[in-house]
Amino acid sequence: MSLVIQFLIGLLFGCGLVIAGMSNPAKVQNFLDLAGSFDPSLAFVMGGGVLVTFVGYRFVLKQKQPIFDTKFHLPTETSIDPPVVVGPALFGIGWGLVGFCPGPAFTALGTGSTSAFLFVAAMLAGMVAARFYASQST
Repeated sequence: MSLVIQFLIGLLFGCGLVIAGMSNPAKVQNFLDLAGSFDPSLAFVMGGGVLVTFVGYRFVLKQKQPIFDTKFHLPTETSIDPPVVVGPALFGIGWGLVGFCPGPAFTALGTGSTSAFLFVAAMLAGMVAARFYASQST
C-alpha cells in the first residue's frame, strides 16, 4: 500500500511541475535570461516549493518516525568539501544550459521530447560516473 501512496505523491508532484511549466525548458531559460526575455514566474514556483518544504519539515520532524519507514534519514555530514561545491555548480550549469532539472526532465519524457530523452540519458550516465568515482576514492 505504501508504494501506491508514494506513486500517487510522485504523480501529484509531476502534475504540479507540468502545471507550473517546469517541464518546458524555455520557461527555465527565460527565467535565467535577465537581459533578454526574463520571465519571473519561476521565482513564484520556487518560492512556493521552499515555503511548503519549510513548513512541512517542521511538521513532519515532530513525529516519532516517518509513515513509510522506521526512522528519518537526515544528513549528518556538516563539512563543505569539493563534491558539495562542484556537484551543485555542475547542476546549475546544466540547468542553465538546457533548462531541465531532474524532476521536470522525467516529466518531459512523457511529451516525447528528444531533448528530454538526451538529458535524462546524460544525467543517468553522470550519476553512474559519480558513483563509480566515489567508490574509487574511498
